[in-house]
Amino acid sequence: MPARVHALLVVRPEGRVAADIHLRRTLDALAAQTRPADVLTIVLCGAHATDRTLAQIAGESGAEGVITADRGTSFAEALSLASRRIDGDAVWLLSQETTPAPDALLRLVGALETSPSVALAAPKLVRADDNDRIVSLGVSLSRGGRTVGLADGEHDQGQHDTGDDVLGVDVRGILIRADAWTALHGLDTALAGADEGLDLGIRARLRGGRVVLAPQALVAIAGAHASASDPAHPGMRETYAQRTAQLHRRLVYAPAWAVVLHWLSYLPLALVRTIGMLLAKQPGDILPEWGATLTVMARPAAVARARRGIRTGRAVSWAQLAPLRVTSAQLRQRLDDDVVEGPGRGELRFFSGGGAWIVLGALLVSVVAFLSLLAWPVLAGGALAPLRATLAQLWADAAYGARPLGWATIGPADPFSAVVAVLGSLWPAAPSRVIVVLWVLALPLSALGGWFAATRFTGRGVVRAAVAIGWALAPSLLDALVTGRPTDVIAHLLLPWLLWTAAVAHRSWSSAAVGSIAAVGVVAAAPSLAPALIVLWIIAIILTAGLGHGRGLARVIWLIVPAAVVFAPMIWHRLSTGDPWALLADPGVPLAGDASTDLVRRLLLGLGFPSGDASRWGELIGPGAAWMPLLVVPVLILAVAAPVVARIVPAAVTLFAALLGLGTASIAIGITVTTDAAASIVLSPAPALSLFWLGALAAAALTLDAIPDAARVRAPLAALVMATLAVSAVPALTALPRGTSALTEGATSTLPAYVEAEGRAGLRNATFVMTPASDGAVIVDVVWGETSALGGQSTLRSARLEADAGDEDAASLAAALIADPSGSAVTDLADHGVAFVLLGTEPGGDSDAARAVRIQAETALNQRDDLEIVGDTGKGKLWRITAPITDRADAATPATSPIALLQLGAVAIALLLAIPTRRSLADSRRRSRIVGARKGDAA
Repeated sequence: MPARVHALLVVRPEGRVAADIHLRRTLDALAAQTRPADVLTIVLCGAHATDRTLAQIAGESGAEGVITADRGTSFAEALSLASRRIDGDAVWLLSQETTPAPDALLRLVGALETSPSVALAAPKLVRADDNDRIVSLGVSLSRGGRTVGLADGEHDQGQHDTGDDVLGVDVRGILIRADAWTALHGLDTALAGADEGLDLGIRARLRGGRVVLAPQALVAIAGAHASASDPAHPGMRETYAQRTAQLHRRLVYAPAWAVVLHWLSYLPLALVRTIGMLLAKQPGDILPEWGATLTVMARPAAVARARRGIRTGRAVSWAQLAPLRVTSAQLRQRLDDDVVEGPGRGELRFFSGGGAWIVLGALLVSVVAFLSLLAWPVLAGGALAPLRATLAQLWADAAYGARPLGWATIGPADPFSAVVAVLGSLWPAAPSRVIVVLWVLALPLSALGGWFAATRFTGRGVVRAAVAIGWALAPSLLDALVTGRPTDVIAHLLLPWLLWTAAVAHRSWSSAAVGSIAAVGVVAAAPSLAPALIVLWIIAIILTAGLGHGRGLARVIWLIVPAAVVFAPMIWHRLSTGDPWALLADPGVPLAGDASTDLVRRLLLGLGFPSGDASRWGELIGPGAAWMPLLVVPVLILAVAAPVVARIVPAAVTLFAALLGLGTASIAIGITVTTDAAASIVLSPAPALSLFWLGALAAAALTLDAIPDAARVRAPLAALVMATLAVSAVPALTALPRGTSALTEGATSTLPAYVEAEGRAGLRNATFVMTPASDGAVIVDVVWGETSALGGQSTLRSARLEADAGDEDAASLAAALIADPSGSAVTDLADHGVAFVLLGTEPGGDSDAARAVRIQAETALNQRDDLEIVGDTGKGKLWRITAPITDRADAATPATSPIALLQLGAVAIALLLAIPTRRSLADSRRRSRIVGARKGDAA
């Protein structure tokens, strides 16, 4: 039996509770021991406001010595300082948050004396606030080196009290023979404060000693959530310490021939584990992973020192320790995800609740309304344009470099070009066909998104149906479909999914990641929505920090990160050129809309209609249709009632979002940042009105959901909403059959077929397009490749209020071609990469002034020896330049661009986080599908 026990007490004032309170409790517990410690040494670490109090308490404790150390002194280093004063046969390791039971030391001493081979004995660590909850009772290793607590977190029912030998233990409260402690040189300071008891136990066993448990010896731990040996390291710090210890031990325990191989594998392993952490929805572990990897790799001396300590006095092989390690089957059993679904999540009821029938009905309506589109390979009209013919060209348009339109426009691509590339990649054989399919599926996809968005606010099928139909028949969507605005359609389709995921982003990384991807798409298609979405994002942060006490705050913050990274090059470009307002410009083909800002227009905006004639009832019944837009009023009345009758927080947020969308639309019709030749174009209010409509429908759903069942008016009100919206949508849905839609069947190129065939090799050569305008001016454009593609449009050209140097050069060459048949203009064009000259026509036909300019231009071009006429085409008269053509040089290499890699990395991280896992799905089922649901609400 040990004659003398020397207790080493380390005080590190870093916890939430004042260190002096912990210290008093520990000292009182030591004084109450039935078998008291013979010697006590206290180590006080760090400067603190309570230093004098701590020093006074320590001085009155009867300790043989009080050692002071710096604040950064670790637990292992503090014990090393105190070990020089050891005076006894056994050492009891304590920290200020340990509170031993009165008989703890007596039972530890009894366990230590059972056999001379016992090197150390460990107590049962329990929570200070719940003595029936085990903090630690033995630690082991998996075959891969993972630390496994044998009873951590379990409810103590004596189920582990028969255990004896273990591989390692939690270092707090252990009693170790003094000679073993000296021979082992204490704790390894390179472990960063984790797995110290495990490493100590392994080293003791390799020297022939045993590590035993004393389950009847209880030591209470304050702050049981902290790491085993350093409770001051929560969160990322604890993860860093654990991973550092694991990597360090791997090098220390490995055979000599494998040390270098392990060291070389650490960086690739960190990369693989990073991907795994994203898939496992643990992005917070990535920085600790890389920090631990680099730390261990930079400390070969610490590894060498620890390896020498293991070799010295080694008496047992690693094979003899194998029975004490955790097997793969035991590890799977311990770590198996047994998350209970709980009562919070009911069935989705997409089919039984009518969601599938609504989507199918919307598909049938869409097929009837857009029947002729099914035979069109390419959709044209409005702001529509064909897509590139190959995937390589699609993605080239989305990269930084020389833009496919303009004389010499170089800079970042609009993020919308990437959206177009993604869509085109869905049909590689004929990318333009995707837009036709998108138009036909717009109504059912909108109904699907609206139905799922409604699941965040109600579990009632009839209310979900009203939202789904209301979203599919939204005036902004119908107007975009009729007038041919792909950006507005895409933004409208993505908004409900942004709502569906962002509303629960604080709950899971999967939702936050999908929401961040949806946000990229929405803002790429409608940059004017960015300010409103940022305001809503700030509100989400405030609500998460307040109502959610900060839980999930990192996930909510992530919602905006991919969009910010994707837009960073364009933001930098616009700020550097002093044109920040151009960031709001609508991407895609510039299309002029209703530019009026009178009272009637603003009233129609308040009803959700983007333009003065958006209801289109005047086309059917004449001037008497002025009141028809009022058919949407039932939705707005229900929305306004939401804060009064429904759940206050969701109602207030959704109604605020609606008002934010309406305000954005009202401002948008007064902002001009885009031009098309000489015409100024205001921002499209349709995306903002889609946000307005989404918020209004969500608020209306809350109102309908809050109506008591006994009132029996919910279903009639929902039916009224659906019926009035269906009537309101009749003119738009019949516009294409009546011939009043802007949609037409398009060609695979906006240029003549001859140019299209020559231009399929890429964007090396251009077509110089001159179009006489009705006022006698000449509109000049330069199209690189085979077509002016939808993904090749650039706001760097369209969102300019002044001509740049390239515009002036192109205008000068156009004037020279028309006025000087013998000049060097054609040679200059060839040197720049232009291979064709096209004298285009305006869609409405030539005016007298335009006709005069056209005749003059044709005469001049026909007289040139360096031009060969190809002939009249459906796009105008075409000439081929016979002089040697200098191919366009690449302006950048996007694949090696750090910015491009950063953008791809942000999107890739979001995609990896978005992939659901078994655990994330199980966790989601534990929570109600409805945001802010009260007890008893349907899920």
